[in-house]
Amino acid sequence: MKTFLPPLSPKEEKLYLEKMNDGDLEARYTLIERNLRLVAHVCKKYQNGEEDMEDYISIGTIGLIKAISTFDHKKGNRLATYAARCIDNELLMYLRTRKKTAREISLYEPIGTDKEGNQISLLDIVESNEKDVLEAIELSGNMKRLYQYIPRVLSGREREIIMLRYGLYNHRPVTQREIADKIGISRSYVSRIEKRALEKLKREFEK
Repeated sequence: MKTFLPPLSPKEEKLYLEKMNDGDLEARYTLIERNLRLVAHVCKKYQNGEEDMEDYISIGTIGLIKAISTFDHKKGNRLATYAARCIDNELLMYLRTRKKTAREISLYEPIGTDKEGNQISLLDIVESNEKDVLEAIELSGNMKRLYQYIPRVLSGREREIIMLRYGLYNHRPVTQREIADKIGISRSYVSRIEKRALEKLKREFEK
């Protein structure tokens, strides 16, 4: 496990939140970095050996970024309390998506036998033509690979933009302009980051 920077004091946190709200991107990055220890803490309860801890932290970091982007410090609450819920929600959505994807690609799983005693699978009874079924299987497989690649090959900023742009993890897809306004950068910069992230994912699929 990597070593994380210590959390900010309440006074420091308030200062950086105010700077971020005034458009200071460095303050935003500091808030993210100094709360990564919280991400790791929340992720620990989801670690069951099936997933690498680094993958959980990558997903949890998306929740942290969303928390920092939407947190209202004027209400008097601590960021950590709000962020922990957002991190928790992001991890739960990720795990639900993984389970749903696993169910979608199990069309060949035996589910019983026919009148002649032959083993049948869900694929045998899907009311669709063969081409459509095979396309659905391929799409489900690709989606599963995509969710595995995103935390592995993309940076935190790239993950955030791809998640928002394409509505991943049950979110509504948004425009580049909406993303730019949300995270405080130019639309053209969002476009460049999106293009770079897609190229990374494409190379990973082609391996």
